[in-house]
Amino acid sequence: MPYRIDHLVVSAADLQQGKEWAEGLLDVEFGPRGVHPDMGTQNHLVAMRPDAYLEVIAPDHDALRPDYPRWFDLDNFGGPPRLTHWVVSCPDLEEAWELAPANVGRILSFRRGDYAWRMIVPETGVLPFDDCFPALIEWHSPRPVRALPDAGLLMRRLKISHPEPDALRAALSPFVAAMEHVRIVQSDTPGLTAEISTPSGEIWIA
Repeated sequence: MPYRIDHLVVSAADLQQGKEWAEGLLDVEFGPRGVHPDMGTQNHLVAMRPDAYLEVIAPDHDALRPDYPRWFDLDNFGGPPRLTHWVVSCPDLEEAWELAPANVGRILSFRRGDYAWRMIVPETGVLPFDDCFPALIEWHSPRPVRALPDAGLLMRRLKISHPEPDALRAALSPFVAAMEHVRIVQSDTPGLTAEISTPSGEIWIA
C-alpha cells in the first residue's frame, strides 16, 4: 500500500462552531461527535471521495487536559475555524519515521471503540515546516472512512504553501511521489488550501 492522504484537519477553538462553519461551507452534514480522551480533544468527520475524510477537531474542555501538548497544536489555536493539517496513511510507521524530518515526533498508540491506530505526534504539538509536513498514521483497524456515508464530497487537490518550498518538497518526496493532486508552492505565509467538489459546486477551503 503506498502512502496516501488519510484525511484533512480543520481546527477550531469550539467544536460546534467548527462543525457549523464546515457544514455551511461544504453543504454537508458531519457525523456524530467523537472524543480522544488521551489527547483531550473531540471531533466530527465527513467522508471525501475517493478514499479520505475531513475532520473538524477542537479541544474538549470537559475532559482532563493531558500533561503534554495536544496534537495539531490545538493548545495554541485561536481565531475562526480553518484548515490546519493533513494526515498521511503509512503501511509501515517505523519506516515512515525514519524517512521523516528529525523533529517529526514520537510514535504513540491509540484506541477508540472499534478503531485502533498508531500515529507520530510531535512533542511540542507542532509538526515540521510550520505544520505543513503531515501527521503520519498507521491504522490497525478498518479506517473510519469505511463507515462514513457518501456525502457527495470529492477532494481534488491540496496546495501547500511555505517560504521554503524546495526544502519542504525534499522532505515530502518519499511520501507524495504517488500523490498527483498535492502541489507545493512558495509563499511568505505557511498554510494549506484544499479544492473540494461539494453538492453545491467547487470550493477552496483554507
